[in-house]
Amino acid sequence: MLPDIIILIPRLISLRKESMIKTKSCKLNMERNIVKPKTLPGFMELLPDEQILFNEMKEKIQKSYEKFGFLPLDTPIIESADVLLAKAGGETEKQIYKFKKGENDLALRFDLTVPLAKYVTEYYQNLSFPFRRYQIGKVYRGEKAQRGRFREFYQCDIDIIGDGELSIINDAELPSVIYNTFKELGFDKFTICINNRKLLNGLFESCNLKEKSADILRTIDKIDKIGKESVIKELKELEIEEAKINLIMQFISINTTVEQTIVELEKLNIQSETFAEGLSELKELVKYIKIFGVPETNFKIDLTIARGLDYYTGTVYETFLDEYRFLGSVCSGGRYDNLAEYYTEKKLPGVGISIGLSRLFFQLTYNNIIKANKKSTAKILIISMLEDLSKPAEIATRLRNNGINTQIYVEKSKIKKQFKYANNLEIPYVIVLGEDEINNGTVSLKNMQTGEQTEIKIDELCENPSKCLIG
Repeated sequence: MLPDIIILIPRLISLRKESMIKTKSCKLNMERNIVKPKTLPGFMELLPDEQILFNEMKEKIQKSYEKFGFLPLDTPIIESADVLLAKAGGETEKQIYKFKKGENDLALRFDLTVPLAKYVTEYYQNLSFPFRRYQIGKVYRGEKAQRGRFREFYQCDIDIIGDGELSIINDAELPSVIYNTFKELGFDKFTICINNRKLLNGLFESCNLKEKSADILRTIDKIDKIGKESVIKELKELEIEEAKINLIMQFISINTTVEQTIVELEKLNIQSETFAEGLSELKELVKYIKIFGVPETNFKIDLTIARGLDYYTGTVYETFLDEYRFLGSVCSGGRYDNLAEYYTEKKLPGVGISIGLSRLFFQLTYNNIIKANKKSTAKILIISMLEDLSKPAEIATRLRNNGINTQIYVEKSKIKKQFKYANNLEIPYVIVLGEDEINNGTVSLKNMQTGEQTEIKIDELCENPSKCLIG
């Protein structure tokens, strides 16, 4: 009896071990929570074809900025909270993402202008003025997520910063940047609307309405949404005299050619030094905008522009796509007297514009104004029927060195599946490489759009690929 038990003991131990392993495995599976992947509201993620289109837009904007001599800048996404909050207040401060790391109070940048102000102050001695910079980067705002408005989004900014003073001619150059940029993006029909805060300030001063200017500006800004009659009604509710309301409405109702608008502004005979200064700046602005090559069909004076006038001190810009006005402004900006007033005693006036790229891209694709039409960045896919991939790798390297985006299919699959892969990604050309091709020093080159297939010498293809590839 005892020998039988002795024999069974190893088996019992083995079964116990198996049971313990299974129990442990089940426990691990239970402990390992499978998290369902999801993107947070207000954060944009794109499929590869959309990302290619997005990157192309971003690259075109960057090249346009660089064409005008703007220098690249990349500031940290995370800054000390006191730096970012120095200029913030009200609703803006509520939207800032703040957190603590150790003893440090930190925040995510909510725009690119405040980090620029910090940067210019910190590196003042190392910069040449006027300082012309562009920055394309992500910013973060904890605002309510809604269609086309994001909590994380790209801004594409340019600014010109002066040391003590900054010529109005700089203000005139920015519409030229806007014009060139949107032409590069493929748009012909768009209007760059310009105004000057000093005109409105001067108007309010002449009417003794300076203390009500903020309320008046908010009301004027709604004219496209609520109409003139409703604007007049709201102005009356602000207890403004009828004669003054009539003058305000006469002012914002001027809507004619650039030259005639200036004439109409002069006819108003506003008795204000501020108004006179604004009108003088506007005249010079118009003169140089034309010299910088912006056709009058693409810019106008729009005296209803009131957005941001509590921030801007002179010239303001808003750009609209004529055929898609419902998209709202696609590029805005203006002149500000002192960029870095919270960080230095130095007077650093600036002028700048910003394109909200994420919002613009979303609106253009959502409304089918632009469409993603590239699924791959590769021009050629190499399909090999060889066990050894040394030769395909060599060919791919030679093609890449000659500027041709090339991909090798390295997985072991049937040739039909490999061609299907090329079709799915819409790769224009496929190279087929087998033993016969290697022995002959050739490749089989197939145009995936036409279906045409030709034998071509490897050296000829690799040394002069542009002559061999059409499309």
